[in-house]
Amino acid sequence: MPHNARDRITLQASLRDYLEQLREEGLDGLPIAAPHPRVEPSAALQAAGSSAAGATPSDSTPETRSTAAGGGDLFYRYPGLAQTANLDELRDFIGDCQRCKLAPLRTKLVFGTGYPQAQLMFVGEGPGADEDLQGEPFVGRAGQLLTDIIERGMGLRRAQVYICNVIKCRPPDNRNPEPDEVASCESFLFRQIDLVRPRVIVGLGTFAVQALLKVKTPISKLRGRWQEVRGVRLMPTFHPAYLLRNPADKRLVWMDIQEVMRELKLPLPRRGAPA
Repeated sequence: MPHNARDRITLQASLRDYLEQLREEGLDGLPIAAPHPRVEPSAALQAAGSSAAGATPSDSTPETRSTAAGGGDLFYRYPGLAQTANLDELRDFIGDCQRCKLAPLRTKLVFGTGYPQAQLMFVGEGPGADEDLQGEPFVGRAGQLLTDIIERGMGLRRAQVYICNVIKCRPPDNRNPEPDEVASCESFLFRQIDLVRPRVIVGLGTFAVQALLKVKTPISKLRGRWQEVRGVRLMPTFHPAYLLRNPADKRLVWMDIQEVMRELKLPLPRRGAPA
């Protein structure tokens, strides 16, 4: 079967699964949103995106990258979301979000941080206690490990990448996010992806990868194998919090990160993985 035909079949199946999920939540239809405005890439990427990293921009156009692999406006749950032209406008659109039951429990909404045109994006599950207090993703112990992976392992600065979570508010007692909470928040994640337009996404942990790919496959079976979401290459790997409990698996994450570095044409360090 030709590659394009397989892509169409996969896309149709994904759309059917997503529409079925919406029907189960009591939603009978989806809002019709206007197409994305075209945003031209800058003539020369800043050091954060290219010269410092040694990476090159994707050959695909913004329209292709924002609508491929199940993208486009069909996955935007909220009218007007597709008209947000940058991350600041998206944050304003989210506002003092009260769209799910986590809102009354949060201290701060945790939107995302980093370079708005980063070639590399990290997507985690949701905020923890430290993130809830500071309003920034990955600032606790797991965040420090992620920073070590980025800076000591990949040779980048944390400010050169973009970091966010599937859900923007902390679940109580750090429990797993529930399906209705993910459904309420995932459109914002998809819009972040479309606005940043990274070349590579690293999905951190089970819930992040399952939300991105719309699958129930455990991370142990997905990690280290390239996937695609919204026209962007996705590398699933273990969450840094998991590595704090299982340090022996750092070697597996380092293998995954080296694949990402090869994809971005970053020089591989001669030494081993960061401790």
